[in-house]
Amino acid sequence: MKYPDTQLLINGSWRDGALKRHSAVYDPATASVIGHHALAEPADLAQAVQAAGSAFAPWRDAGAFARSGILRRAGVLLRERANLLAECITTEMGKPLAEARAEVMSSADLLDWFAGESQRAYGQIIPARTPNVTQMVLKQPVGPVAAFTPWNFPMSQLVRKLGPALSVGCPRIRRPRPPRLRRR
Repeated sequence: MKYPDTQLLINGSWRDGALKRHSAVYDPATASVIGHHALAEPADLAQAVQAAGSAFAPWRDAGAFARSGILRRAGVLLRERANLLAECITTEMGKPLAEARAEVMSSADLLDWFAGESQRAYGQIIPARTPNVTQMVLKQPVGPVAAFTPWNFPMSQLVRKLGPALSVGCPRIRRPRPPRLRRR
C-alpha cells in the first residue's frame, strides 16, 4: 500500500493550502516519512467557512430523507473500502490492523445510525401552564459546525462529529489533530 499524500478539501475541490506548505506523515514503527499532508492557512479557513456558509441552505433544504440516503451511502463506501482504510490507519497511527478495521466498520455503523436519526428529528408539544396556549419545539439546523478531532481514533472521532451535524442539515468544517512522532 502506498500511503496517499493529502490536500485540503474546500468547496468540493482538493487543493494545497494558500502557502503550499506541507507536513510529513511518519510511520510510528519506523520513523520514516510515508507521505505528506497540506497545511491550512488562515486564508484557507476563511474560504472553508465561506463555502460551508454557502452550502448551508441547500444542505438544510435537501430534507431528512435525502441526507439520510447520503449518510447511508457513506457507510456502504466505508465498508467497501475497510481494508484499505484500515491499512492507512495502521500505517499512520501504529494501531493494530484488526483494531483499525474494527474502527472503520464501527464508523460505518455509526453513519447508518445517524442516517436513521436524521429521519427522527421530531419536534415536541410542551404542556402549557395556561389554557388556549400551545407550546411547540421544532428542531431545525443552526448552520455550519466546526469540529476538532484528536488523532487516536481518526475515523470514529470524525464520524462522531460529522454524522450528527450532517444528519440534521448542518455543513461541517473539520480540523484534524495529526499525531506527533515521538523521537527515541
